[in-house]
Amino acid sequence: MGYYDQDYPSQNRRQKGNRGGYFLAALTGVIIGALLVMVAFPRLGFGNNGLKGGVTEEQNEGNTERVQQNVELDVTSAVTEAADKAGDAVVGITNIQQGNFWQQGGEAGTGSGVLYEKVNGKAYIATNHHVVEGANELEVTLPDGKKLPATLKGSDVWTDLAVIEVDAKEIGTVAEFGKSAALKPGEPVIAIGNPLGLQFSGSVTQGIISGVERTIEIDIDQDGIVDWNAEVIQTDAAINPGNSGGALVNLRGQVIGINSMKIAQSAVEGIGLSIPIDTAIPIIEDLEKYGEVKRPYMGVELAGVEEISQYHQRNTLKLPAKITSGVAITSVRPNSPAARAGLKEFDVIVEMDGEEITDIVGLRRHLYNRKDIGDELKIKYYRGGKVDEVTMTLTGETF
Repeated sequence: MGYYDQDYPSQNRRQKGNRGGYFLAALTGVIIGALLVMVAFPRLGFGNNGLKGGVTEEQNEGNTERVQQNVELDVTSAVTEAADKAGDAVVGITNIQQGNFWQQGGEAGTGSGVLYEKVNGKAYIATNHHVVEGANELEVTLPDGKKLPATLKGSDVWTDLAVIEVDAKEIGTVAEFGKSAALKPGEPVIAIGNPLGLQFSGSVTQGIISGVERTIEIDIDQDGIVDWNAEVIQTDAAINPGNSGGALVNLRGQVIGINSMKIAQSAVEGIGLSIPIDTAIPIIEDLEKYGEVKRPYMGVELAGVEEISQYHQRNTLKLPAKITSGVAITSVRPNSPAARAGLKEFDVIVEMDGEEITDIVGLRRHLYNRKDIGDELKIKYYRGGKVDEVTMTLTGETF
């Protein structure tokens, strides 16, 4: 600070003494600059009308002709390439239901689907169970607007997946499946589908993977009790009604998820959910081949202990006071794996293969996700207040 206080007055005196020289130098610079501009402007395309962005003037026999220059922008990117690759494999699905005396039939709703295979003159489309649920007829709308009748091959309420079939004559592109196991939060993705119906068919929205291995509670029969925990991918790519069954695509143009739902609350924005393709593939294969998903079967009806009154926990199930969770067997189907293993009504399952079982969702997750038909299943249970163990061999469900 002291340096500038001392030096500033002497600087000021020097500036006053040279003011006239500075003025002459500045005037000379202005004159030279003006001459240069007069020479340069004609060469740069400036005329009496000033700057003409994107337009030139040419003299042709005394007439002035304006020629618009064509400007091309290269907008090709990983996103557009991915959309081009996968877009034609995403179709619209219309659910048509018959009416009755009181209600006129017709279109009940629309959704989306992913063409994934052509074989033996047929093409197969993966979609959501809730898109085709209750349909008397199904109609597929291709990206070019052509409509094809479709047949339901199979549907699974637990995973919200379904497979439908159409004639392959009009089908060109089928999707390429990727790997969902390797997805990481922050990875760019696009969602392709028909939000709000066929009016917006083939819509593409961009976002990222917001989370992997998310678990969402599902009440399948709408009785207020959670029946299943769906394992899903979370994305902020916009997913709206009508997008259901459409594709979640990585930047290689590979399908890595089947869009299923969104969290629709007034305070929530940007939470879309998609079924991981690694989970979907074996379900889709079973639905195409068998019309249902082949799962291990115990042959029991169940109730969660926490849903049972304390009176019946103690007097009907005769559980010790320390046991406050588990799954009670309410009935056993004759000749089922459970019946052959000796399980009975009012037995309470508390452990499977050494894993604690606290509710029905946990039991189903262990049975469906970790066991196969033909596997042995070790069960720890309470009967009449005493704990016991049994091993059963799982079969496929038969009717």
